[in-house]
Amino acid sequence: MAGGGFVDTGSAKRAHLYEHKITSYLICACLVAALGGSLFGYDLGVSGGVTSMDDFLKEFFPKVYRRKQAHLNETDYCKYDNQILTLFTSSLYFAGLISTFGASYVTRSKGRRISIICGAISFFSGAILNAAAVNIAMLIIGRILLGVGIGFGNQAVPLYLSEIAPAKNRGTFNQLFQLTTCLGIMIANIINYWTDKIHPWGWRLSLGLATVPALLMLIGGYFLPETPNSLVEQGKLEEGRKVLEKVRGTKNVDAEFADLVEASEAAKAIKHPFRNLLELRNRPQLVIGALGIPAFQQLTGMNSILFYAPVIFQSLGFGSGASLYSSLITSSILVLATFLSMAFVDKLGRRFFFMEAGIQMICSMLVVAIILALKFGHGVVLPKADGAILVVAVCVFVAGYGWSWGPMGWLVTSELFPLETRSAGQSVVVCVNLFFTAAIAQCFLASLCHLRYWIFILFAALIVTMTLFIFFLLPETKQVPIEEISLLWQDHWFWKRIVGGDSNSDEKPPAV
Repeated sequence: MAGGGFVDTGSAKRAHLYEHKITSYLICACLVAALGGSLFGYDLGVSGGVTSMDDFLKEFFPKVYRRKQAHLNETDYCKYDNQILTLFTSSLYFAGLISTFGASYVTRSKGRRISIICGAISFFSGAILNAAAVNIAMLIIGRILLGVGIGFGNQAVPLYLSEIAPAKNRGTFNQLFQLTTCLGIMIANIINYWTDKIHPWGWRLSLGLATVPALLMLIGGYFLPETPNSLVEQGKLEEGRKVLEKVRGTKNVDAEFADLVEASEAAKAIKHPFRNLLELRNRPQLVIGALGIPAFQQLTGMNSILFYAPVIFQSLGFGSGASLYSSLITSSILVLATFLSMAFVDKLGRRFFFMEAGIQMICSMLVVAIILALKFGHGVVLPKADGAILVVAVCVFVAGYGWSWGPMGWLVTSELFPLETRSAGQSVVVCVNLFFTAAIAQCFLASLCHLRYWIFILFAALIVTMTLFIFFLLPETKQVPIEEISLLWQDHWFWKRIVGGDSNSDEKPPAV
């Protein structure tokens, strides 16, 4: 069954014949694959903490260190406004952006598992180089290697989890990626809290410990089974069926395997999957999955908080230890929120979490902006009571993101694409995601310096836009088999007017 714009509805209604059990084999495979998220998460958490450490700043960014010590009116928002310092963070994401296209080829032709292993090797190498850095060039080269690792991991892991998981539990299993990302952030914040006390090399330990999740993923990757979808796509039908039987815990996989074979046959007819993404029948996947959701996930402003939580709290008058402690609280809330999302995403649905969290996040950003507008930026330390309210508002924001755009940004995008464009589509997802991640990382501190509290009002306005985007354009995908998602577009109030007239890709697009 092709997962594109048009399928044979006779074969597309076989989902009720699918059988599965939640086997230990399935759980172990998903847990090992999900370690890819810990690479992403650990870096998100560790980079912001390291860039706030005095020892690190003294060695590589002495001007920033001196400005940080000054407590002048004009530096309240601008203590860390240094483009080379932010390049230390954003260079990783620019590297990941470029590498994801190479990862797409590897993922499609060699399999999801090989991409995961390649990502682990590159990330491990980058962590070693960063820990041993003696100049900025070594730091940046190490970050580039880390970025290549994240480009491969983020390309392959969400696909792996969505393909190997049963349709009825796909949301829960796919969100293991977000869970390990959040755990990586939390562990990084804990490590930063303690290494900040180790002078003068504690920052090296923080950066070097990134080798641990990379090594775990590398070793585990050798024992991972390839996904049945990928094996069938490579023409290994017998092996694909055996793996499908093993992960489903039953021999009765005829219906699901038939769907995989039909989807694979359609995929083989596509010689240029990136070009195929531009066809009218794939317009919903392109607009929602490849462009909209990955861009909006970063434009929530969440990664700005994750990158720079210690920096933000220090800029707002918190001491070094207090700022790292506050960021540890926010990362812990992120983990708890992800567990909540995992428990209910396949019951309440994707749209519910998007809608509820949108309102929650908008209110939180407005509270932050109001407190900063009234109480901050006058060359004095933020009062403790206002600081506490600020931390609470940030935590409420983090919780909303943790059960919505964080996990859904990877879950929904990995669900939407048919097999013939799945690896290409995921490459665009990762590319767009990392482009906006890098742009936010590079621009946020300068924006905080120049826009001041207005930057949080801007994020609130963007969240209003993205919530309306989801409300009007995204159909509910919970418990829909991944190879049958395409049927949803034909029943959607808006998309059916676009895909409905494209049974032949050579036809002119209908007027809308």
